[in-house]
Amino acid sequence: MKRITALLLVVLLTAALAAACRTESEPKPAEQPAATEAPVQPTETEAPAAPAEPEQAEAKIDLPDGVYTAEFRTDSSMFHVNEAKKGLGILTVKDGKATIHVSLVSKSIVNLYPGTAEDAKKEGAVLLEPTLDTVTYDDGTTEEVYGFDIPVPAIGEEFDLANIGTKGKWYDHKVSVQNPVPQN
Repeated sequence: MKRITALLLVVLLTAALAAACRTESEPKPAEQPAATEAPVQPTETEAPAAPAEPEQAEAKIDLPDGVYTAEFRTDSSMFHVNEAKKGLGILTVKDGKATIHVSLVSKSIVNLYPGTAEDAKKEGAVLLEPTLDTVTYDDGTTEEVYGFDIPVPAIGEEFDLANIGTKGKWYDHKVSVQNPVPQN
C-alpha cells in the first residue's frame, strides 16, 4: 500500500512540475480568451500606413493542381486542428499556389495572419477571416468551430503564422503542412 501511495505522489509531483515549466509563449487555460471581448482596434487618430504584407516570399508548390488531405502541424498545444479532423486539413493546389483549410478546436481564435504577430499588428495588415465549420466527433456529437483558409508557401517547411484570440493578444507560431495525399 505504501508503494502505491509513493508512486501516486511521484506522478502528481511530476505533473505539477510539468505544468509549472510551461513556456510563456503559450496561453495557459485560464488565459484562454473570453468569447465576449473583441480584438483591440487602432484609434482613428493613428496615421494610416501602407498595408502590411507578409514577409514570406511567394513560393511555387511542386504538386499537380488538385485537392489533397494533408497534416497541419503547429508548435502549440493551444493552437491546433480539431481532434475530429485528426490533425488533417484540406489542401487545395491551383497554378502552383496552395491553401489549406483547417478546422480549429473552438471559436476562441478570431483571426490568423500569415506572418509574425508584429507584422499583424501593423495598420492595414490583411487578416485571415474565419469560416464557421461543423465538426463531427467519433461519438457522433457535432460542434460549430472556426476554420481558416491558410496560404501555404511550401510543403514540409515551417512558416510563420500568427493568431489573435477574443482578448486581442497576438501569438507567434511556427506551422507546417506535410504529407499531402490526393483525394479521390
